[in-house]
Amino acid sequence: MQLSEAKEKYIQTWGTFATNWGINRTMAQVHALLLASGKPLSTDEVMEQLEISRGNANMNLRALIDWGIVKKEFVKGDRKEYFTAEKDVWFLFKQITKERRKREIEPVISFLEELKNIEDNDSDEAKEFIKLMQDFSSVTGKINNIMDLAIKSDDHWLVGKITNLLK
Repeated sequence: MQLSEAKEKYIQTWGTFATNWGINRTMAQVHALLLASGKPLSTDEVMEQLEISRGNANMNLRALIDWGIVKKEFVKGDRKEYFTAEKDVWFLFKQITKERRKREIEPVISFLEELKNIEDNDSDEAKEFIKLMQDFSSVTGKINNIMDLAIKSDDHWLVGKITNLLK
């Protein structure tokens, strides 16, 4: 397999995988393209290589910047904006985990806490409902703690040592 063929397969497959994780396919393809590129790319280059519109390219590049995994770079003598992806895979994992926790886990925790506070809580049905919400809260809290450990892994001596072994 030639390098160009491997890169194309990586970009397309990464986009397909992303839809299984609840991520926009084009956003994942833009990220994969920037990861696989040896140099910063302009919006025009992203559009051309992925065959997407300017609006689609701009929207996904801004989203990747918001996630903290893509940065703007300025090329001396050129007025265009260029973009690069963070290539440290462990940093990417932590950053994506942080964003997913903020967008997915934290709202669920708040929602479940609200549902546990019902006024007419004396009936068996109410007690069963509250228990169910507490069980969901417990599991969600544990997931949140695991994600927090991953995000702060460099701050914890033991977890840091384990992650260094994994790197």
